[in-house]
Amino acid sequence: MGRIQQVAAGVRRAYDATRSAARARAEETAEDKAEVPPVDEVEGPKPEPLTVAAPSITSRDDSEVPKELRIAAAYAWRLIVLAIAAVGVFYLIGMLSHVVIPLAISLLLSALLSPLSRFLVKYARFPKSLAAGLVLVAGLGAVIGTLTLVVTQIVDKFGALSQNAQNGAERIRDWLQGDPLNLSTKQLDDAIESVTGYITENQGRITGSALSTVTTTIETLAAFFLVLFSTFFFIRDGDKIWRFLVRIFPREAERKVEMAGYAAWATLGAYVRATVLVAFIDALGIGFGLYVLDVTLWFPLGALVFLSAFIPVVGAALSGAVAILVTLVERDPLAALVALIIVIAVQQLEGHVLQPLIMGRAVAIHPLAVIVAIAAGAYVAGIIGALVAVPIVAVLNTAIRYLVLNRREPPPDAVVVASESTA
Repeated sequence: MGRIQQVAAGVRRAYDATRSAARARAEETAEDKAEVPPVDEVEGPKPEPLTVAAPSITSRDDSEVPKELRIAAAYAWRLIVLAIAAVGVFYLIGMLSHVVIPLAISLLLSALLSPLSRFLVKYARFPKSLAAGLVLVAGLGAVIGTLTLVVTQIVDKFGALSQNAQNGAERIRDWLQGDPLNLSTKQLDDAIESVTGYITENQGRITGSALSTVTTTIETLAAFFLVLFSTFFFIRDGDKIWRFLVRIFPREAERKVEMAGYAAWATLGAYVRATVLVAFIDALGIGFGLYVLDVTLWFPLGALVFLSAFIPVVGAALSGAVAILVTLVERDPLAALVALIIVIAVQQLEGHVLQPLIMGRAVAIHPLAVIVAIAAGAYVAGIIGALVAVPIVAVLNTAIRYLVLNRREPPPDAVVVASESTA
């Protein structure tokens, strides 16, 4: 027992020594705090208080720059990066135009034909490959049949058209020689000779361009088969292809990008189907008007109106001008004036009634955006660029709107940053 009492006494002494040391340290700390004067009583420069700043501010230099200038600079360098990226994209499109343009046409055709393929798969229990093949063959047959009817009409009525054109040319000549122009026969002959001389002088250039027709034909056939196969696979495996492409995005953004793509695809389908319906109504109205005026090529001209309607703004004007010119040649100036009234009436009905009613809000684009898109598309890829420019703008408009409306709320953008004290 004596040894146990000695151990207990040692522990007791160690405990008392620890308490005494802790009490001494507490008294020293209290004395130090009492000796430190308040901050307001200290002479000289004082430390600056804590400031609230945006997360992008990482130093005092950034905090000294006005907020408006920081925002403008942030917008500026981002716009520069986007401009460089856009230039790169347009450069690649120009380099790969023989591949990009057929793929764009394939997307338009797929958006038009895919609903029928889905109908066959869902209700008729067709395999996907069979449904896609049948729909593609049916669409191709419709296009070839229409073109065959147009060519047949032109060949059958070529003799009458040639005679009417000759009579029309004579009437135009008589009109030019009469009031109010009163052109002389010599002036008309000189104008005709100048046109003939221009053709003779540029015969080599025309022949050279004709020699390049073989190359153009080969490229056209290659593009045709690329459109054919691409359309088939887009109709059959469009969902799989899109899900594969979505995987290149960050995992957090995959779902939103996937849904934005489906929304954009629905917009593209609505645009193409509405364009086909509007084009058919335009062709029906103008073709029927030309039939009433007893124009020989009323059916081919109606088909031309239908095909050119897929080129926004420009196509309708060109097809209408051709219809009026043919009416002037075949008939007389009065019939041409009536044809002009019919074309204007149909196009006004399209622009102010059919387009807003059929297109709807889903693909509504401001007219200025349409004109700018057509100009940019024509500059980059000619007629094909003008054809696909408006659908691209409609798709991007829908996708961006979907992503913006479904984005997450950003976290609080203010953090407390301690400022360095000035000297």
